[in-house]
Amino acid sequence: MASAIPAAQMGPDAFLAWERTQPTRHVYLRGEVFAMAGGSPRHSRLASRMIAKLDLGLSDRSCDVHTSDLRLALSERHFVYADAVVVCRPIEFRPGTTDVVTNPTVVIEVLSTSTEAYDRGEKQAGYLGLPSVAHLLLVAQREVRVELYSRQDDGSFRFTVHGPGAQILLPAIGVALSVDELYQGAFELPGDDGEART
Repeated sequence: MASAIPAAQMGPDAFLAWERTQPTRHVYLRGEVFAMAGGSPRHSRLASRMIAKLDLGLSDRSCDVHTSDLRLALSERHFVYADAVVVCRPIEFRPGTTDVVTNPTVVIEVLSTSTEAYDRGEKQAGYLGLPSVAHLLLVAQREVRVELYSRQDDGSFRFTVHGPGAQILLPAIGVALSVDELYQGAFELPGDDGEART
């Protein structure tokens, strides 16, 4: 995660009011504000493929896939953006807002070297702590690998890893994703190491 913006600590409401006026997006974590960095072409491609495949799979369901523009509340003092997110209707918002969603069903993060520790740490814990989250996918950009956390009936999460040739099953939304289709063409683009593979 990028370094904190040098400013006095903000309360949640002050942050939301401030961020709505900013040209770029920020993470809010317990009063600290962090600017979000852009991603590599490969990162963007993987996120857009995920969105396209999910949108196709959800065409006859009451769930919608959203881009990284959708702000999520992981707690009263933790606001983030995911690379892609599925929200099933009715959409729920933080009280007093119409742009801070509290009930994501599926969350997707494409891992980058600069943010992976945070994505696997506090951000992942925040996602898995939301009662609405049924699936969390962590998508690698340095290899063909998707990690899936799926909520079980007892509230715990089952962890599986999916590589080349695998199907990712998301029963909470009735969608299956092909790993090979998600990664199609991705390695022809530069990743966060600045290199493309042919």
